[in-house]
Amino acid sequence: MTSEEQTVSLVDVLEEDEELEEEASAVLAGSDSDHCSYPQGYVKRQALYACNTCTPKGGQAAGVCLACSYKCHEGHDLFELYTKRNFRCDCGNKKFTDLQCKLCPEKEEENTGNKYSHNFFGVYCTCSRPYPDPDDQVEDEMIQCVICEDWLHGRHLGCVVPDCVELQEMICESCMNQHVFLWTYAAHLAGKSPSSLRKRLDKTHFYVTKTENSFQSTGLECQECAKQSSELRVEAEPDCRLKELEAIAQKRVQSGAVFWPSGWRSKLCSCSSCQTSLRESGLSFLLDESDTVLAYENKGKNNEQRQQGNDPLMSALDNLNRVQQLEIIHEYNDMKTELKDFLHRFAAEGKVVTPEDIRQFFEQQQSRKRGRVNTGQFYCT
Repeated sequence: MTSEEQTVSLVDVLEEDEELEEEASAVLAGSDSDHCSYPQGYVKRQALYACNTCTPKGGQAAGVCLACSYKCHEGHDLFELYTKRNFRCDCGNKKFTDLQCKLCPEKEEENTGNKYSHNFFGVYCTCSRPYPDPDDQVEDEMIQCVICEDWLHGRHLGCVVPDCVELQEMICESCMNQHVFLWTYAAHLAGKSPSSLRKRLDKTHFYVTKTENSFQSTGLECQECAKQSSELRVEAEPDCRLKELEAIAQKRVQSGAVFWPSGWRSKLCSCSSCQTSLRESGLSFLLDESDTVLAYENKGKNNEQRQQGNDPLMSALDNLNRVQQLEIIHEYNDMKTELKDFLHRFAAEGKVVTPEDIRQFFEQQQSRKRGRVNTGQFYCT
């Protein structure tokens, strides 16, 4: 990597906009950065990392929690996995031959309930390439599948990526074909706005009649159509929404990934038969709207806001008058600009920033601040 590329990288990091900062807060604030998550068991959803230094390709896949990535794997080559569901931290178990967890050393040899993929070795998508990919110059977004939780390039999904993709969930074609009942739901739920989805399902009426010991459903949308078409009769479990949708037999092209609108999980059938099928397929989480990444991110944002609300510095600022607040903000912005210039010089020269360099920088800041106080350019009461 050239010094010019390093300069761009450092400046880019320093100039991250509020949207990126909020995204990072959403992902990381939902996880504990100080304590290993292992004692919590299989955590419903958490930020995860894989360590290429400790568990390189060719060995066993392993994942570590946010806190362990900081405390046990500092300076290691880490793969950021974003979030995964129902995972227990592996740090220091038998997959790590030369490392003991500093935060929670007493662990079982293996977490048999964990699920792994090629993501844990730093490759993603059906193309099995790293991200970012140094050999791929095409700008493309990566989107995570709800079921397998792999990350896929938008151009490899086999479908058009919709607008506002961050408000929707995606299931890749491989998972759709593995769980074929999802195509039935897709024909009625996918590709529709939440409002149109509600209207459509409110309009749909299902007429179920009992014949001997079985239930039959016309699966038609109105009484007039039911009178006109008496030939459609499909056996169905009482109140089984999936069977009713199958009876309608609405056609859809069964190829490519499927994007699902907000709230689609609440429209899935939760009858006893469907619950059993989902449980046997390992898909019970589809009935849980709090399982979504969006719910996790909102939890992280709420945690961050609560922490900021309890921040002693913010409380102290609230007790200052307007002039004092503006002076402190001005000082902060000056320091941020000077820090950016300071790091920029190191990057341009290809030098490594040491702790001693940072210490000297802040000593200079303190000296300049004292000088401004003495000249009357800055004051505080």
